Amino acid sequence: MKLPTTFLFASLLAVAASAAPRTITLGLVAKSQGNPVFQAARVGAEDAAADLGKKLGLTIKIDWRTPNEEDAQKQAEAIEQLVLAGAEGIAVSCSDANKLTDAINSAVANGVPVVTFDSDAPASKRFATYGIDDLECGQQTMEELARVLGGKGIVAVLAGNQNAPNLQRRVAGVREAAKKYPGITIRDVYYHKETPQDAAAKVEQVMQANPDITGWAMIGGWALFTENALKWQPGTVQCVSVDALPAQLNYIRSGHVPVLLGQQCYQWGYRSVGLLIDKIVLKKDPPAVKEISALVPVSKDNLDDYAKNWAKWLRK
Repeated sequence: MKLPTTFLFASLLAVAASAAPRTITLGLVAKSQGNPVFQAARVGAEDAAADLGKKLGLTIKIDWRTPNEEDAQKQAEAIEQLVLAGAEGIAVSCSDANKLTDAINSAVANGVPVVTFDSDAPASKRFATYGIDDLECGQQTMEELARVLGGKGIVAVLAGNQNAPNLQRRVAGVREAAKKYPGITIRDVYYHKETPQDAAAKVEQVMQANPDITGWAMIGGWALFTENALKWQPGTVQCVSVDALPAQLNYIRSGHVPVLLGQQCYQWGYRSVGLLIDKIVLKKDPPAVKEISALVPVSKDNLDDYAKNWAKWLRK
């Protein structure tokens, strides 16, 4: 029996459609476009999409919806837009957990799983979060500083936004670790707007008012994103900072900073995509809601090897 041409054509279309790889779009909402840590996270996400797509026979697309500058309201709007655009999963680094919780919960209610990275929204319905343990981060920063100070000195803490829960936990970690060293006194915790210029100005202001400070515990690397932020001779004041971006590495080269604690920002994107694909495609939840990313100590001993990572992470 001869089949109608239209039936054959429809059948061929169905076979072609079934043979075509599934396309999955994942939204990536970081805090700001210009920050190298989030540029590295984007590269990590794109690399994971390529690797997992090849492994699973999928086409995975990353829809980057990050505001030019930190703006939690714009992040919330981006999440809403991604849901409307048909994204099947979203990864977000939360500028303000309170402002993003409703947007995350709405996405989940609409069947779109959400994972957070770097900065969490713990009261939301995100199914997983990937990043450092902030309390341990503060502790490690203080431990490294105490080591280079020989267990004694007067320490200042540079702490960014006073209202950021993750930074509050880092400060708590610094204070907790300092209790182990009776020879160390914390002069104060200094907050500031999270821009390189404001952070560097705060360091200079504090040093002018407190010339007896011998160490800085920087729980964020803001001040070191600028040149000549540390106005003392190398070795006269010790400094340990979180993050190990290219601009910060120059302070190790100059001898102003003995140790930086690098966050695995490339992995923020890479691992977030992995968690989402496990959830969406393999129907697999992570063994724990929080997956801890270790800090990587960077000193003169491993500086050159670590610096090479940025060529990959920033596509240079």
